Amino acid sequence: MSLIETTNLGKTYRSGEVEVNALQDISLTIESSSIVSVIGPSGSGKTTLLNMMGCLDTPTSGTARVLGADAAGMTSRERTSFRGKNVGFIFQDFNLVPVLTAYENVEYPLIMIHRLSTSERRTRVGEILEAVGIADQTGKYPGQLSGGQKQRVAVARALVTRPRIALADEPTANLDHETAFRIISLMKAMRDEFGTTFIFSTHDPRIVSEAETVYRLEDGRLVDSYVEGKGHD
Repeated sequence: MSLIETTNLGKTYRSGEVEVNALQDISLTIESSSIVSVIGPSGSGKTTLLNMMGCLDTPTSGTARVLGADAAGMTSRERTSFRGKNVGFIFQDFNLVPVLTAYENVEYPLIMIHRLSTSERRTRVGEILEAVGIADQTGKYPGQLSGGQKQRVAVARALVTRPRIALADEPTANLDHETAFRIISLMKAMRDEFGTTFIFSTHDPRIVSEAETVYRLEDGRLVDSYVEGKGHD
């Protein structure tokens, strides 16, 4: 069974009498333990496609099966539970909780979803903060952090649960070269150790070069795909 499979996937948004076809007829397959990049110009549908893969949204037409489950057949509560157990998100605008410290932001999903002991949470949060290079900022609040530091906290929060799928919208956009390399290395290590599949919406050639599969979108349509060693479709 494929990790993610979409068939003739479409998404239409309505604003009054105006319809916007964000996605049209997208059919693709993503296997477990892979690194995938979704590329294309702004407005091409990259973020919408990631939202479908992460069960944040449901299709207008076609299907999106994630770990064998059809998000359209779930209730809102079931989708929330499914995401918590299986999906980590790295949002472009970070989505950090302003009243929680960096440490507390990273620990939060472990408290809410994964019933770990205090010592287990402390160990896992400490390891991931060290891995992203922000262990010396754990007591600071988001408002006291730079854009790059917030990005690293967001990455740590998404990966601390060791999700089956990690979805990232421009994960290296606010990072210098050294930190971006560290984050990419961490993601590759997690893919190898835990089988995490990483799916990126990105313009960063450093991310694209690490992907085994690249999908290119234009105007909501899949116009090209490349699988390492197999050329273009």
